[in-house]
Amino acid sequence: MTLRTRRGGWLLGLTLAIALATTACGGTDDNGGGATGEGAALSGKIAIDGSSTVAPISEAIAEEFKKEQPNVEATVGTSGTGGGFTKFCAGETDLQDASRAISDEEKQACAAKGIKYQEFRVGLDGLAVVTSAKNQFLDTLTFEQLARIFEDGGATTWNQVDPSFPNEKIAIFAPDTESGTYDFFNEKVLGDPDEGGKKPRNDYTASSDDNTLVQGIEGQANSWGYFGFAYYQNNKEGLKDIKIAEKGTTGIEPTAETIESGDYPLSRPLFIYVKEDSLSQPHVGQFVKFYLEQTPQLIADVGYVPAPQEDYTQGLAKLQPFLATS
Repeated sequence: MTLRTRRGGWLLGLTLAIALATTACGGTDDNGGGATGEGAALSGKIAIDGSSTVAPISEAIAEEFKKEQPNVEATVGTSGTGGGFTKFCAGETDLQDASRAISDEEKQACAAKGIKYQEFRVGLDGLAVVTSAKNQFLDTLTFEQLARIFEDGGATTWNQVDPSFPNEKIAIFAPDTESGTYDFFNEKVLGDPDEGGKKPRNDYTASSDDNTLVQGIEGQANSWGYFGFAYYQNNKEGLKDIKIAEKGTTGIEPTAETIESGDYPLSRPLFIYVKEDSLSQPHVGQFVKFYLEQTPQLIADVGYVPAPQEDYTQGLAKLQPFLATS
């Protein structure tokens, strides 16, 4: 890079450019690596795994962060919320994407390995219940009908869900048991089996990859399934959303407005969890700071709804002590 000045010519311009670049990056450390702190040239790897619902947010943030810090490599896996917590609590990852809060069992697993972490709420989502765009009869389902579809020993044909529906086999495509979306749906629709809730069925096409579910549902007119709102938003041409009706209410469809207000019955928060040991590393701490600062602007691009601003403000305050020591 060269800067042409009015009086100093090209050499002075080059000298100024180097000085400006050094100042912007905060100088260099004694080992020749990037300096620490905000605005510094950073390097390192960040292992991210967990929810396929939250993954698009983390991928978007990683892509934008790399434009500012090209030497930071953030990889995003999609093992599902449960599968991701298994890795996170074993110390294999730095950051955990989660479409539900960490469970008591997972807390104990992390504690057993000495893994301390911080929780950050990064957005809101609505779990979209969908069928194929080819479907002609589905418009609204009640919680009772949803349970009838997904409970153990549940309906196999649509007329068993509602006598007015056709006698056609239900093709079910839904998240696998490692998914936080699966956990959330069962808790909301079937209830906790240990507290009188119904057991979910297992005779359906299961996947941790929401794109696989989208393709399966699109391909069959009598299909049914569910996943994060973003995957519906990004595949509207092949999908049809189903309104959800709670007892005594009319059906409500998932939109940014109904999710933000909480009127949509299957609305939920989205989280990231970050190891404290990782947060103390400059490249991870600055990545999480960037995540909390940029998500309110970026999240709509991937089909989700921002959390209340106070969630991001509180998250940044929680993060500050780790940035001060990195």
